[in-house]
Amino acid sequence: MQLIGMLDSPYVRRVAISLQLLGLPFEHRSISVFRGFDQFRRINPVVKAPSLICDDGEVLMDSTLILEYAEALAAPRKSLMPSDVGAKQHELRLIGLALAACEKSVQIVYEHELRPAEKQHGPWLTRVEGQLLAAYAALEQEVARRPFDAHGGTMTQAGVSCAVAWHFTQSLLPDIARPADHPALQAHSARSEQLAEFLAAPHGESTMNAAT
Repeated sequence: MQLIGMLDSPYVRRVAISLQLLGLPFEHRSISVFRGFDQFRRINPVVKAPSLICDDGEVLMDSTLILEYAEALAAPRKSLMPSDVGAKQHELRLIGLALAACEKSVQIVYEHELRPAEKQHGPWLTRVEGQLLAAYAALEQEVARRPFDAHGGTMTQAGVSCAVAWHFTQSLLPDIARPADHPALQAHSARSEQLAEFLAAPHGESTMNAAT
């Protein structure tokens, strides 16, 4: 399999880390949807990161759908999702909050970096920042109440997604979601970033250091 996309995307990084935790071998190709648009379009005409080229050549997209496929490949040997329905429900809530935080962070970054200053809409930015902070406030409460086990052998998908989302926001928008206001998330992120799977897929433009 080949994972297409840059690790400065939380969605690409989420998949790269998860594939390693699931023990699935893959190659990472760091292609930008902006600078490498034409190259990416030859792989996936939709130009959506992450894209996953399966072993038979079929291309999947969207991090959640790619990870659903990865879970099927790894089953029953390994899973990042609990089997108990109640536990899975809670896990999905945390993943949803983390992905909402990613989405709102990306919207803010794009608004500042891609839209001319005179065309940026202040009330919309205020609304999105409020949504971002609401997602992290809910996650902070949940993680403080029930901390993740940040260990490579027991890390869940919610643990991966929360750590990746928080690190992404801190890398680009540290003045909006402040670490001092989210100590449980900050601690979880710091522990997670020391795991081999996270270190192998560092946030940024590089290609993965290693893949299982």
